[in-house]
Amino acid sequence: MTLFGFHASHEQVHPSALLAAVRRAEDAGFDAAMSSDHISPWSARQGQSAFAWSWLGAALQATSLPFGVVNAPGQRYHPAVVAQAIGTLAAMYPGRFWAALGTGEAGNEHITGDPWPRKDVRKARLRECVDVIRALLRGEEVSHDGLVRVDRAKVWTLPAEPPPLVGAAVSPETAAWCAEWADGLITINQRVETLREIVGAYRDAGGRGRLHLQVHLSYDPDEQRAEAIAHDQWRSNVFPPPACWDIDSAATFDAVSEHVPLDAVRRSVVISSDLGRHTARLAEYAALGFDEIALHHVGNELADLESFVDAFGAKVLPQLRADVAA
Repeated sequence: MTLFGFHASHEQVHPSALLAAVRRAEDAGFDAAMSSDHISPWSARQGQSAFAWSWLGAALQATSLPFGVVNAPGQRYHPAVVAQAIGTLAAMYPGRFWAALGTGEAGNEHITGDPWPRKDVRKARLRECVDVIRALLRGEEVSHDGLVRVDRAKVWTLPAEPPPLVGAAVSPETAAWCAEWADGLITINQRVETLREIVGAYRDAGGRGRLHLQVHLSYDPDEQRAEAIAHDQWRSNVFPPPACWDIDSAATFDAVSEHVPLDAVRRSVVISSDLGRHTARLAEYAALGFDEIALHHVGNELADLESFVDAFGAKVLPQLRADVAA
């Protein structure tokens, strides 16, 4: 049965408020949680960006939920540091942690001062990082000279079983490539036909493990307010690749998104005051074979997060489970 989780968006919400929200989500019946990992928001209106790994330790201790995080090793993060972080959380909280690995975005990675590589170079760099991280999580000493360099690294604190390393993809082509190395796949909400193609490409290429989906949504009992929240908070996030990968600052995102209409936001965010509509859309996604769906209410006010958690916990999640049971 599909698990429904709470997505913790560090780019939008203060970490203390996020911790309160994820605890409330567990109490409301959410099954899991997922965390972003950025150093910059996409918009000054979002206004936050806490360090995910510090927060994850607190959130795993404060709840009994399983957690995942999406991380981009290779530039801002050295893969040995990522392996140590993964190993520590998985050792402290066995069976409750997974990490998705992706090629990253310039908005986060440019801070090192290194050039932002082409997409093909970023994919090759990620593939090297995956091999380094896996070897370190097996307890091996690793030296490597390539697009990333590692000198005699060893992770000393290890989990009994390495946690899943999940591939991040937004296209069928990347999903098929992830199948070569990943223990599962994560993508974001798109047209149902596109998601079906992504799932099929991953499985047809031999992809194993669980399928994860992150769904951006905006809910408020007032339809116009649900629309306003989505337009205010997420209009900087509607640009397809390569723009979303290559724009390197919140200021530029704000400039290019100044005149983005609400209709464009609707293509990226499920917006509705109708809980039945949200339930039906999530049921469509679950029917595609996703094992875990992380719900990201795109509002950045704690009161709005609480309203979303309470409403979905009381109405949406029970209906989804009842439909599956039937």
